[in-house]
Amino acid sequence: MAELFANPVFVATLWAWIVAQLLKVALNSWNERRLNLRYLSTMGGMPSSHSATVAALATAVGLREGTRSSLFAVALILALVVMYDAAGVRRAAMAQARILNQIIDELFQGHPISETRLRELLGHTPFEVLVGALLGISIAYLTTSP
Repeated sequence: MAELFANPVFVATLWAWIVAQLLKVALNSWNERRLNLRYLSTMGGMPSSHSATVAALATAVGLREGTRSSLFAVALILALVVMYDAAGVRRAAMAQARILNQIIDELFQGHPISETRLRELLGHTPFEVLVGALLGISIAYLTTSP
């Protein structure tokens, strides 16, 4: 276990995730004017911790192994897929959940077909993904020495 925490790529990636999650809690608590620790474990919101994590991973691998390495190529492709998913596929699912919840609220008032509501906060705006990626890249540069 100590070896894992001595790995600069792992440490950079872990720090990016931690900072992104704490920023998410701070920003949302500021907007709600109360501390809300629920944001430590929710998907969606600003900044994207998924994007921060995979961007830090790819950046740290690139700094340590070089951008011509196969490992960097794998990390970069993983990062691009995760960020695309965060802003694309999961965002579309979020929009569908919102519409379905609205339909249930409007059409079946008093006669619910299901008491279970769909989770609406699933994805990220492209800006949230960009901020998360920039955060991850910055943390990787700060914590990873070539």
